[in-house]
Amino acid sequence: MFTDDLIQLSQRVQDTAREKGMRVVTAESCTGGLVGGLLTELAGSSDFFERGFVTYSNHAKLEILGVSGAVIRTYGAVSPECAHAMAEGALKASRAQLAVAITGVAGPGGSGDKPEGYVCFATAMKDAGTFTREERFGALGRANVRLASVKVALEMLLERLV
Repeated sequence: MFTDDLIQLSQRVQDTAREKGMRVVTAESCTGGLVGGLLTELAGSSDFFERGFVTYSNHAKLEILGVSGAVIRTYGAVSPECAHAMAEGALKASRAQLAVAITGVAGPGGSGDKPEGYVCFATAMKDAGTFTREERFGALGRANVRLASVKVALEMLLERLV
């Protein structure tokens, strides 16, 4: 299901998290749980993967992750601000030390300032802050935008772990 390069990247995240004694949580929207699925593709993932939240709807973001309605009303569900709140909410709702959040427009469709392929990411680490990132993958097609987002999410996790 996943490409060899994504599995290798996931293995690096797993190995590094295990070495550091850290647990990871995911908060996913447009990827629909693919990051969590990839992180648990490898044996031994229970050593570092704490849990994953798939919060596709705005209501789920509010209810499960504690994203404020003001963030969604002001910036939208696809925004760095929402990704930031999702990552921090995932940390609060889990026992993990590191969170990654993804929200975006996988396509088809989108709008002028948030076209297909626009994806926002955030990583939050207990006592080490939250970082956001935006990517504009373009109209690659839904599956390719989602897989490109998985790769970025894993790279961001690895950056925070090393």
